[in-house]
Amino acid sequence: IQDVREVVQRTEEAYNRAVSGRPSPVLIDFPKDIQAQLIDSPIGVSLRKTPKDSAPSEYDISQAINLILEAKKPIIYGGGGLINSGNLACDTFAKLVSMTKAPCTLTLMGLGAFPGSHPQFIGMPGMHGTLEANLALHDSDLIVCVGARFDDRVTGDVETFAPNSKKIHIDIDPNSINRLVPVDVGLAGDCGDVLSKIVPILRAKINTLQDIQPWWAKIHRWQKVKSLNFETKENTIVPQALIRSIQNATAGEDPIIATDVGQHQMWAAQHFVFNKPGHWLTSGGAGTMGYGLPAAIGAQLAHPDKTVICVSGDASILMNIQELSTAVQHKTPVKIILSNNECMGMVRQWQEFNHGGRYSHSYTEALPDFVSVAKGFGWAAERISNPDELDTAVMRCLRHDGPYFLEVAVEKQENCFPMMPAGVPHNQILLREGEFYKDDST
Repeated sequence: IQDVREVVQRTEEAYNRAVSGRPSPVLIDFPKDIQAQLIDSPIGVSLRKTPKDSAPSEYDISQAINLILEAKKPIIYGGGGLINSGNLACDTFAKLVSMTKAPCTLTLMGLGAFPGSHPQFIGMPGMHGTLEANLALHDSDLIVCVGARFDDRVTGDVETFAPNSKKIHIDIDPNSINRLVPVDVGLAGDCGDVLSKIVPILRAKINTLQDIQPWWAKIHRWQKVKSLNFETKENTIVPQALIRSIQNATAGEDPIIATDVGQHQMWAAQHFVFNKPGHWLTSGGAGTMGYGLPAAIGAQLAHPDKTVICVSGDASILMNIQELSTAVQHKTPVKIILSNNECMGMVRQWQEFNHGGRYSHSYTEALPDFVSVAKGFGWAAERISNPDELDTAVMRCLRHDGPYFLEVAVEKQENCFPMMPAGVPHNQILLREGEFYKDDST
């Protein structure tokens, strides 16, 4: 900004660009001389989303509805676009899922857009998604993609992705449609607006939907595999048990969960149950280590009466550990629960599976005493390593009146399963080390 008279206009423009269409960052540069100037005119900044100037045609809407009515093995696949659009979009999405009785899967960034406790929710898809979500995508005859982008962590090998399905793609960015995966019907527009056109028409034709009970019978068979099950250990806390302990301790509270990036992020996505949008804060495609604590502080400031938990790892927390000071300064009672395996777990796992165990810079040989560091910033803090202490320590952390840093020493060699190895179809799922899923019914 070079003229103080532009401040209001440029601020409005920047905000509107940031929140309209596909959300994106915008930089405003305020030189020091501009900051020091006085302005005579009143400042009234209008912060709003720019109205949408495009909408799918009635023909495309009718084509999408016809595909839904014809499908015998449909799956509804939602993403972060639902969260970005807002609660109304998520509510309308839930109506679509309920009306069609179809299975629902949500991407990492879409968790909470549909209740995770609902029987139609079959888990997250993709590299560390559930067996049932991945096999349902692969075996479906229709995918209704709402606010997701068919990224490679979900599709695996694009050439073999859902080979027998027709595809409907609803996305606010027209450039995303047909960019990675060819679709039969593309509907460009805000997903809430598009769904609000589809749902009433579909409701009037609800009696012509196909019987999908045989499809659900197949999905229930996959669910019986219990792909998220894990084995506990007598003397070591496994990371999955840590996440389950937090989930059990906060059942019914709908806490806000922020994470950093790595194995702990995937375990959190797998084992937490999100029933509302806006309660899951994580870095998806950007993969930003250090995101979790600042996100948790911001969430706590916005929702001072909510329980806000940052689930982090020993490498991620070091990226922004100075924000421990920020939390104390602003009196935010954030809870950090640190899963400490003394390595960058996801990097180590990939080096184990893809590079013959040739580990390079994945193990951390110089970690600080996290408890002492946290206490030095004014946090209450403790470290545990005994499985028998886990539940009481988690409860003590969550019930503390103020910021609390709980360091949990976890199994160092634990790998994240299930796993869809990079570049393979959705029906090749590694349930645990050396064991791929085999469909014994065929």
